[in-house]
Amino acid sequence: MSEQHEGGTHDVVDPSTGVAFTTVEMAGTAAVDAAVERAAAAFPAWRDVAPADRARLLRRVAAAVDADLDHLADLEVREAGHPTANARWEAGNLRDVLEYSAAAVERHLGDQIPVAGGIDVTFHEPLGVVGVITPWNFPMPIAGWSVGPALAAGNTVVLKPAELTPLTSLRFAELAREAGLPEGVLQVLPGRGDVAGQRLVEHPAVRKLVFTGSTAVGRGVMAGAARHVKRVTLELGGKSANIVFADSDLERAAATAPDGVFDNAGQDCCARSRILVQRSVHDRFLELLEPAVKGVRVADPRSPDAQMGPLISAAQRERVAGFLTEESLGASAEVAFTGTAPEGAGFWFRPTVVLAPDPRVRVATEEVFGPVVTVTPFDDEADAVRIANDSRYGLSGSIWTRDLGRALRVSRAVEAGNLSVNSHSSVRYGTPFGGVKESGLGRELGPHALDAFTDVKNVFISTT
Repeated sequence: MSEQHEGGTHDVVDPSTGVAFTTVEMAGTAAVDAAVERAAAAFPAWRDVAPADRARLLRRVAAAVDADLDHLADLEVREAGHPTANARWEAGNLRDVLEYSAAAVERHLGDQIPVAGGIDVTFHEPLGVVGVITPWNFPMPIAGWSVGPALAAGNTVVLKPAELTPLTSLRFAELAREAGLPEGVLQVLPGRGDVAGQRLVEHPAVRKLVFTGSTAVGRGVMAGAARHVKRVTLELGGKSANIVFADSDLERAAATAPDGVFDNAGQDCCARSRILVQRSVHDRFLELLEPAVKGVRVADPRSPDAQMGPLISAAQRERVAGFLTEESLGASAEVAFTGTAPEGAGFWFRPTVVLAPDPRVRVATEEVFGPVVTVTPFDDEADAVRIANDSRYGLSGSIWTRDLGRALRVSRAVEAGNLSVNSHSSVRYGTPFGGVKESGLGRELGPHALDAFTDVKNVFISTT
């Protein structure tokens, strides 16, 4: 059998040490086909489970995740290098999304539409088998964002986690089975993207795909899905702006800016990796930003005071460093200052601030996906909006101002799916999340999450 069909194995590496600590079997195309067949066979019975019973099962799965929270967090620390506090939040988010989805099962209402000659009602019908492809940067939460509402709506799920971070997803599937989720309803298949992921895209029995990852790969997923007219939800790249106006609480804006970009070592599609500062306070903002950046505690993720861990891999570290070479920065950008990071083993990188008076330089336009932020001055409100929108991405962003009118005007004018005023919050399980432009397609989370995993069926009943 060719390598394309064989799954092989993958060594899972601790990013804080660079040392492999376990090996995981990778699914080939035959394993994916078998999993999809099992999911398709399990679908009719799962679809027909009474809503209250389906909700009860999801609550049991959420409770199992909660009871295993410390273990799940430990796995995330080891495979992804996330600080322990962050990993515990991520496991808690998985639990919370499952609970929220369980509550939505019995509230997923159709409509009764006034018509002549009878009554007209709508139903939300589940799609069938849903394929979910998750990234390595937030394996637990992003798995939950799709699995929770997809199962709640009555679908079955085949989940392919990223090769680098399969362990929490495998444990999640174990917990779901132990909690009583029927066989075939949720399956987790670690595998390579170009093998297992591609087969999920191509398989005709997979009715919907949810993909989180790079825009380049997302284009391929969308094109592959089009061959079978599959529905897709895509959460892709970002180059979000953090806009700081002169009338803002400048001290707070500077003190919190590292949180907006260096969380998860900058490996976050929502990272506010472009700081736009009104020119009149630009220099003062930099004075305030420098101690905040240098104060970021980059340390062993198991350390209780660690705020930032390592990058995910040596390849990712090399990629991020490539943005900071003299050739890449050019004549118009320069490194202003950096924070600190451990030396030696592990994929460490210092938090880095780059002055980019020209917002069109590479480091200010491409997604770095590392702890690198640019600072660019702007003149007025219109200039800030122009620079913020001069990007192919539109996922997230922040606006700092004391002027409520300006906050609303700029929020409406900036092209992004998720914005925060005087904060850096992007994701809440009870509110919708997703991007515009090349940052993606569709929305996850929030009160309408189940809609993305159903078709609306219209039924007219004649009374004449």
